Amino acid sequence: MSAPLLHLSGVGKDYAKLDTNAGRIGLVLDLLRGRGVTHAFCALDEVSFDLAAGESLGIIGENGAGKSTLLKIIAGVVTPTRGRVDVRGRVGALLELGSGFHPEYSGLANIDLAAALLGLTPAEIAAKRDEIVAFADIGEHIHDPIKYYSSGMVVRLGFAVATALKPDILITDEVLAVGDESFQKKCVAWIENYLAGGGTLLLCAHSMYHVQKLCRAALWLKDGRVERSGRAPEVCQAYLAYHEEKSALTKRPTGVADAALVAAAGYYALKSLDMHPGESLPESASFTVSGEAYSPDGRAPVVLIGIVRADGTPVYGVATDMDGVVPHPVAPNRYAFAIDFPSLPLLPGKYLVRGHVLDPEGVRLFDTLEKSLTITGAAREFGLIRLQHHWRMGDHDTAVALPDSMPDRQ
Repeated sequence: MSAPLLHLSGVGKDYAKLDTNAGRIGLVLDLLRGRGVTHAFCALDEVSFDLAAGESLGIIGENGAGKSTLLKIIAGVVTPTRGRVDVRGRVGALLELGSGFHPEYSGLANIDLAAALLGLTPAEIAAKRDEIVAFADIGEHIHDPIKYYSSGMVVRLGFAVATALKPDILITDEVLAVGDESFQKKCVAWIENYLAGGGTLLLCAHSMYHVQKLCRAALWLKDGRVERSGRAPEVCQAYLAYHEEKSALTKRPTGVADAALVAAAGYYALKSLDMHPGESLPESASFTVSGEAYSPDGRAPVVLIGIVRADGTPVYGVATDMDGVVPHPVAPNRYAFAIDFPSLPLLPGKYLVRGHVLDPEGVRLFDTLEKSLTITGAAREFGLIRLQHHWRMGDHDTAVALPDSMPDRQ
């Protein structure tokens, strides 16, 4: 088995905290005395992974999670504080496009300068110059000084220079988030062709769409550490669920009280809410929600079962009175209910199942219980549910493959 193009083992990076002038002086004295940094911020810690030739890895995480620091370490721009980094092959790093351009030089002159700094010989630069100019597509402005360029024009030129190298490993940091729409499409098309030709990609992006479109695997950084790694759809779904749960903190239903207290006060209450077969199930599995409700006056209450996304976005809800059914008595003032979903059409992700109890008239809500539900799978569709469908292309109908039979993006 050949060695990976990229190998990281226990990589970490610390930065000294320099809040005051006294702190800066103290740092210099500590270093001169051989003590090292006494007050440091840990930007990265214990990051390990391998990237083989032809693979594609997406790096995701919130701002400040350490993504850019990690890419700079791999590109050789920043030295790690600890750990080991082995890079085999030529690296093309699209970290800060255009940052090395000279503002007084023309775009054409900057192509020669930037390409030389990236290691191209004069002959290679001459052979690729027309290709770079065509990809940048900024017209006659190629002869103007860079200082007169818009930010979008600088990005176009920077990407064109960097991609002309056709490196063994391509490292990108939010490149697809800049430039106009036509430029972004051109970038995506170039990266897809690069991958199809056996290229190796390390992509940092906030767009889960681009990560799932371009990457086979993903690594989620949280507070400088690896929170999760694995197949891109699964890691992206976990990351989105994390953000949905954060958003849900301000969207939780109000008026939810302890069931025993509600019952003691003479109100309708939910005594239990159960899910079968459990809190995690694969796509399209059968699913049952059951439980018991309390009635203070011996009348059967209305029960409503709802499913929401982790951020509170409603997916589906139905009440017993809508379907003309009534919870059946199992004990004095106790009523049981159960609802079956033969094939739950939810897409992979994290959801909440909510049970609500209302008065027998279905007017007033008294109590709520909720349980977490995770749908597993590697679907790449968007939204909340899967709709039955098929494509029609001319005279031909095209069957849609199941998610687990879809080929991985290499």
